[in-house]
Order: sequence, then structure tokens, then C-alpha cells
Amino acid sequence: MPAALPNLQALALFVAVVDEGGLGAGARRLGMHQPNASRMIAQLEAQAGTALLDRDPRGSRPTSAGLLYAAHARELLEAAEEFTAWLQHSRDEDARELKVGVSMTIAEHLMPAWLTEMRRTSARVRVDLEVLNSTQVLAGIHDGHLQVGFVETPHVPRGVHALTLREDELVAVVAPEHPWAQRTEPLELTELASTPLVVREGGSGTRDAFEELVPAASRTPPVQELGSNAAVRIAVASGAGPAVLSMLAVRAPLEAGQLHRVPIAGQRLRRPLTAVWRGPRRLSGPAADLVAAATSRVHPER
Repeated sequence: MPAALPNLQALALFVAVVDEGGLGAGARRLGMHQPNASRMIAQLEAQAGTALLDRDPRGSRPTSAGLLYAAHARELLEAAEEFTAWLQHSRDEDARELKVGVSMTIAEHLMPAWLTEMRRTSARVRVDLEVLNSTQVLAGIHDGHLQVGFVETPHVPRGVHALTLREDELVAVVAPEHPWAQRTEPLELTELASTPLVVREGGSGTRDAFEELVPAASRTPPVQELGSNAAVRIAVASGAGPAVLSMLAVRAPLEAGQLHRVPIAGQRLRRPLTAVWRGPRRLSGPAADLVAAATSRVHPER
């Protein structure tokens, strides 16, 4: 069996006894009761296999073996102090900065309110926010580049902790001049799936969720593939074709009359918005504060 690791408290006591010239004085320096100190020194001597202190009524002095023991003990204690200082610095750094990956719809429409809520309890934390698609956020969580992420895809891989924050509705939108804007019957999913759409790029949570909810749509080539919700909205408003986007992303242009919502027959198309992370199952620190802010800011759709 491997030898037991040294007891740092016992080493600190031994060095204090050597420095102070007596067991009682060394114990007082560490705030320790003398009987406990005596037992601890006896244990050190048993482990060393030799006497480390010469005791007499005037105090305790290190033996020749004790002098060598004390020198090595000081080296180990200094290393322990350096480790403790590094660990504290690391914790302080982690507390001051939080690396977050956010998929686009969440970044545009939800994250600002979440950050405002988080500032109430974590005002000194600097949040390093990276706006990515859901696939990129999950990759950043997996490789440790990101501490916490927020995604819109229903596909969360194994080895990643996930907490569903809310459901989001996907809706079909067209330009007001598009023929679908005049229809009186809801749009069947089969027709939607067979129609070339303006879509987000591959890896987008919006596109992943839509193609999972309507698998046949993945077999129809898109009319345009764009890298942001704003670009898709502009293309649709310009007459490029229909699109399926989050209600969060199109509510304002719908209210302004720039886009028209086309009702879809059957059940609503819903997908989860999810917080993801690796490591301990229970989040702590600023990451936990941000997720708590996200859950406290959940409101039903208007």
C-alpha cells in the first residue's frame, strides 16, 4: 500500500514548536490545545520512526533528525500555501467572468432581460457572451470553452446536463403580398413541408427543431439559407418565400404589418429552450445565478 500523505496541520504544528522553542507555545500559535498537540507530535514521530524533539522542563528542541524534518516540512507547507493562493485566485477569476454561449433567438429576445435580472445578485460578474447557433453552443460546452449555454435545438447530447426553461412556438410567416396571406384555410403540414422555404443555416436550433417536428421538410431544398433571424425576416418581407421562425423573432414585424402569419393545421409547432452545461449536476456561482434569472423571467406567450 502507498504511504499515507502527510498531515499538513501536524507539520505546521511541528514547525511552530521548533520556531517557538516549546510545545505549549507552538500549540498556542496555532490555536490548538496542548494535549491534542502532544498526540499529533507523537503521531509524527511514529510515522518518522525516530524522535523529532528533545523535551526537558525548559522546552522542546529539535533533534538532528527533527531539524531535517522541519526543513522539509517548511518546503511542503510553502507549496501548500502557494496552492491555496492559486486556488483562491482561480475561484476569484471564475467569479468575475462567466463564459456563456447563446443561440440566436434567445440572444436577441430573452438574454437581455435575463442579464438584467442576474445583475441584481451578481453585479460584479463580467459575462462574456458568444452568440452562436445551437450546434456551436453545444460544441463549446463539450470542449469546456463555455461554462453554460442556451440552445433552441431539441437534440441535447449525452454527457451534457440540461434544464428546459420554457417552450417556444414556431410559426409560418410570409410577406403580406404572398398568396398564402390571402388563404382562409389553415396550411397543411404536407404543403408546408413540400414548399421551398427561406431557412436558417445548418446547425441552427430553429431549423433543427422544425425538421424534427416536420421531418419531410428536410427533403425539400430551401429557396435561401441565411445565417440570422434578421436576414430571414428581411428575405421573407422582400418576397423571397415563406419561412418558419420563432414567434419571439417575428412578433414585432407581425404587429407592424411587415409580415403575415399563416395558421398551420393541427397542433402548434413547439420546441424547448434549454440551458446546458457540463460538470456537477448542480450549478453554482454566476452560472447558477444566470440560469435562475432565466427561470424567473419565464412568461407565457402574449
